[in-house]
Amino acid sequence: MTGAETDTGPWAAAAPLVRAAQAGDALALDELIGLLTPYVTRLCRPIALGDAPDAVQESLIAVFRGLGRLHDPMALYGWVRTITVREAVKVARRRAVETPVAEFADRPVLDGTELAAEVHDVLRGLSSEHRAILVLREIEGLDERTAAEVLDISSGTVKSRLYRARGNFRKAWNR
Repeated sequence: MTGAETDTGPWAAAAPLVRAAQAGDALALDELIGLLTPYVTRLCRPIALGDAPDAVQESLIAVFRGLGRLHDPMALYGWVRTITVREAVKVARRRAVETPVAEFADRPVLDGTELAAEVHDVLRGLSSEHRAILVLREIEGLDERTAAEVLDISSGTVKSRLYRARGNFRKAWNR
């Protein structure tokens, strides 16, 4: 990693790839997709759950199609996050059968090896909108205004969804 990459972060290193891909360089586009895939996957898994591979694919297609409209390559991170969360929610809505929180069975005491699976099960019981807001606020650490922009909803809707999502998660977790 060069000094420029450490000073400006890993996403700044992608800026030359974005410019080259926008100019039609297929190898740069392939390298850019390879760079973005782990991040897109990390965002899609908790939102789209079992349909995460489809959400990743849809997100990367949307990134590919929209890359020419990205004016500032340094904005790649936020731009990809917005596209990915929206695509993951679309896939989850289209394909997932949502399980009401009330249908969760009693939860056993967990050891460390079962925790990730248990969190996944609890997330499966939440709506795709609630999973998306939890990912943006709790995993990505976005503020309400930025989360509202990513989801294309009002800040008030973000607050109410977050409140309900946290409450539903707690209820399901404590069962």
